[in-house]
Amino acid sequence: MKINRDLKDYIETNIFPEYCKNEPAHNIDHIKYVIKRSFKFAYTLPNINYNMVYTIAAYHDIGHYIDSKKHEIVSGEIMSRDENLKKFFSEEELNIIKEAIEDHRASAENEPRSIYGKIVSTADRNNTVEACLRRSYTYGKKLEPNLNDEELFERAYKHLNMKFGENGYAKFFFKDEEYENFLKEIRKLLLDKKLFIDTQRTYINELKNQGVI
Repeated sequence: MKINRDLKDYIETNIFPEYCKNEPAHNIDHIKYVIKRSFKFAYTLPNINYNMVYTIAAYHDIGHYIDSKKHEIVSGEIMSRDENLKKFFSEEELNIIKEAIEDHRASAENEPRSIYGKIVSTADRNNTVEACLRRSYTYGKKLEPNLNDEELFERAYKHLNMKFGENGYAKFFFKDEEYENFLKEIRKLLLDKKLFIDTQRTYINELKNQGVI
């Protein structure tokens, strides 16, 4: 796998710093996680443009701080206005990149329009219970800052049930043992509301004591 050095330098210098504006669940650590996971799935496919995969993952949450509820649309618009990307991609490729960013959200009603959208959508899912507990808490705190911790744990339980429960809306387009194991673990935890809340409370308090959140 080889990424255009000039493209990589441009994104690392000009795009990555923008993620300090997002809340912790969608910060640069999350972006690097999605980039890494995107390449994992891209490697299994023929005729994939890795520069496009990298760019989609790098921009997919850039507009989250502007409008979290429509961040996929805002992020696609930010990418499409970036004139510098025309040095690296054709108009057709830029359109595919924009659509993939727009299509990545787990709650989207329709499947992504291209294989690139399916890659980043899949890569964007949590694959550990710990990450899931942390992100659901920090994201909830950003959306509803007036809630206390117990209310945030309650919110996380409801949200994760809708997303990862037996009939949850989160879609996954590639076979991945890590994700399948995570899904079993989180679903088992979600079967017992008290256990879920106790587990999240303990984990969040540990992170607070460590000064992580």
